[in-house]
Amino acid sequence: MGFQVTDLDLQAITAAKALAADAVENAGNGHPGTPISLAPAAYLLYQYVMNTDPSDPQWLGRDRFVLSAGHASALQYVQLFLAGYDLELEDFKQFRHQGGRLTGHPELGHQPGVEVTTGPLGTGIAAAVGMAMEARRLRGMFDPEAPENESPFDHRVYVVSGDGCLQEGIAYEACSLAGTQELGNLILLYDENRISIEDDINIAFNEDIRLRFESQGWHYQEVNWLGADGTYREDLAALFAAFEEAKAETTKPSIIKLRTIIGWPTPTKQNRGSVHGAALGGEELAGLKQALGLDPTKMFAVDPALVEAVRSRAIARSRAVRESWDAQFETWTKTHPDGSKLLARLQAGQLPEGLEAALPQFEPGTAISTRAASGKTINAFAELLPELWGGSADLAGSNNTAIAGARSFAPSDRGTKAWEVSPYGRNLHFGVREHAMAGILNGIATSGLTLPYAGTFFVFSDFMRGAVRLSALMGLPVTYIWTHDSIGVGEDGPTHQPVETLAAMRAIPGLSIVRPADAEETAWAWLEILRRRTPVGLILSRQNLPNPGRAAAGLAGAPGVSRGGYVLKDCGGSPELLLLASGSEVSLAVEAAETLAAQGTPTRVVNLPCFEWFEAQDEDYRNSVIPPQIRSRVSIEAGVAMPWYKYIGDTGVALSIETFGIPASGAQNFEHFGFTVEGVIAKARETLAKNR
Repeated sequence: MGFQVTDLDLQAITAAKALAADAVENAGNGHPGTPISLAPAAYLLYQYVMNTDPSDPQWLGRDRFVLSAGHASALQYVQLFLAGYDLELEDFKQFRHQGGRLTGHPELGHQPGVEVTTGPLGTGIAAAVGMAMEARRLRGMFDPEAPENESPFDHRVYVVSGDGCLQEGIAYEACSLAGTQELGNLILLYDENRISIEDDINIAFNEDIRLRFESQGWHYQEVNWLGADGTYREDLAALFAAFEEAKAETTKPSIIKLRTIIGWPTPTKQNRGSVHGAALGGEELAGLKQALGLDPTKMFAVDPALVEAVRSRAIARSRAVRESWDAQFETWTKTHPDGSKLLARLQAGQLPEGLEAALPQFEPGTAISTRAASGKTINAFAELLPELWGGSADLAGSNNTAIAGARSFAPSDRGTKAWEVSPYGRNLHFGVREHAMAGILNGIATSGLTLPYAGTFFVFSDFMRGAVRLSALMGLPVTYIWTHDSIGVGEDGPTHQPVETLAAMRAIPGLSIVRPADAEETAWAWLEILRRRTPVGLILSRQNLPNPGRAAAGLAGAPGVSRGGYVLKDCGGSPELLLLASGSEVSLAVEAAETLAAQGTPTRVVNLPCFEWFEAQDEDYRNSVIPPQIRSRVSIEAGVAMPWYKYIGDTGVALSIETFGIPASGAQNFEHFGFTVEGVIAKARETLAKNR
C-alpha cells in the first residue's frame, strides 16, 4: 500500500497555509505565495520523508534541509514549528520584526533546524551540494567499508528551490558539478510555479528543465499537481512516491519538478506575481481562509490540540529513527576506536597537537612566492589534519592547493592522467565555477567538522563575492586562497591585475583579509587561520618575495602575524616616520627605511598583514605599533589607497595605484607605478613636509 494522507495531515496542512499567510500579513511584508502553495510538500518532507530529531537539531545522523528559495522562509518556519523544534506560535507574531527569532530569510544560528543562511537565490543549492560532498568525504574518513546506507555517516540532503534559483548562474554551476560528482545523496525539489516578481517567467525563462538536468547527469522526475484541464490537486501520494524513488537512486543526484500554482487557493492572487512578494491584504487573506474552511476573522488561530497531535507523531517517528541510529553509532564507536577519537576532536572544534612543530622551514636569504609557501604549508599540515581538504577553480598548479599524494574527490571513473581519484578523495576540482565553489565551501563548512579551502586568482574573487559575503555573515571556517594578488601578475595585463580588490574584500564585515609578507609569515598565517576558525581571504603573490633570516636582519618574528599588525623593524629610538605596508610591498618598506635612516630620518616599518586581526587588538597594543603622536606616515600597497586612510590620517601619504594596471611584466609594473625605494622616499619627504 502506498502513502495514505490522514485527516490529521489535511488539517495540519490547512493550518500551515493559514499560519504562513498570517505571519506575512502581520509583518506587513514578505513572501506568502510559496509558503502557502508549497506547504503540503514541505509538510511531507518534515513529517514523512526526512530523518531529523527536533530535540537535537545538530544530531550527526540527521538529513539536511536547505531552503534555497530563502524568501519563502515562512514555509520552513511553519514546518519546524509543527515538527516540534523550539519554536512557538508567539514567534510567528514577531516574524520579520526587530528582535524576533523568525527573520525574513533563514539564518544559520537564529532558528533551530536551519542549516545554512539562504536568501540570495541559488546559493542554497550550492550549499546543499557542499553538504552532500562533505557527507561523502566524512563517510570515507570514518566508515568507508560499510555497505551502502548502513553507516551512521549516511544521510541525505534535501533542497527546495523555485524558478528563480534555477535562473541563477551559481545554481547552474553547482548542479553541473553535482552531476559530475554523482552525488546520490542529494535530492532537489524544484517548485515550478512559473511566477516571479515580474509575473509569468515565460518572458525570461523557458528552457527544458528535463534536458538540462539529464544532460548534467541528474535523475529526473516530474509530479504535476496542475491537471491538463486546469484542475488542481495536491497529490501527496505521487510526491511521496517520487521522493522514495529519488532515495533509491544512489548514483545520481535527483531532481523532482513539482508543478504548482503559487498562492493556491487564494481567490484572486493565485498564479500572479502579486502573491510572490507582498502581504495578501485583509480581503484576500479572508478569502484564503474561507477557501480553506477556516474562520476568516481570526488571526494565528492554530488549534493547540492539532499542534500537539502533529508534534507527538513527528517526535515519536524521530525517536524511533534516532534509537536505531544510536545503536548503529554505538557499534561503530566500539569497532572504530581511532575514528571515534578523531570524530570527538572534530566535534569539539579542536586542533591536534604538533601543528606548530610541523610548520615548514624556508631557507633564509632565498626568494619564494607566498603562493608556493602556502602550498608547502598545506602539505605540511595535511597529515596531521585529515579534516583539511580543498582545491581550486581549475588553477591548482597556480594556486598551489593540491595535497601531494592524496587522491582527488571524484567518482572512480573520473580519473585522468594528472589525477588519481577516489569517491572519498581529498583534492577538490571545482572546474571553472568560482561562484559555486564559494557556495559549496559554505555548505561544507556548516557542519564544523571539516576545514575546507579553495583557490583562484584574486581578480576572480569578484565572481565569488555573493557567496563570500554569506561566509562572513555566517562566520564559517572557510579559507579562500586568492593568488596573483596585484600588478605583480605582470604580462596577463590589467584584466588579471587586481587593484581595487583588496579594498573591496576588506569592506566585507566578518571577513579577515590576510596578506603575508614572506614565506615564513605565510606559514604562521595559516596556523592562525586554523586556530581562529573564521572566514579568511588569504592573499598571495605570484612573484617570488625575499625570505630573509628575520633575526639576523633585525626583523621581528613571523608569529607577529597573529596580531594582524606589528613592528617589523624599528629604528632603535623614537621614530620620525612610519612606513606601513602589507604583502609584497613590505620588503620594499624595509629597504626604503634603511635608506631613510642612513639619510638621517629614523624610520619604523609596520607590517599590517591583516587589518581585521589588528583592529581586534586592544588600544594600547595598537598605539604601541602605530603611535598616535607620529603623524608622518606612508602606506605602501599595490592597490587603491582607500583602506589605508584610517592609519595614515590627514597628514600621511599613500603610495598606491588609483588606475588599472598596464600590460607589462610585474617588475615593470612596480617601476611604472613608483613602487621603488626612490618612490617611497619621495612619499616620505612629502609627509614629513606636511608635519613640520
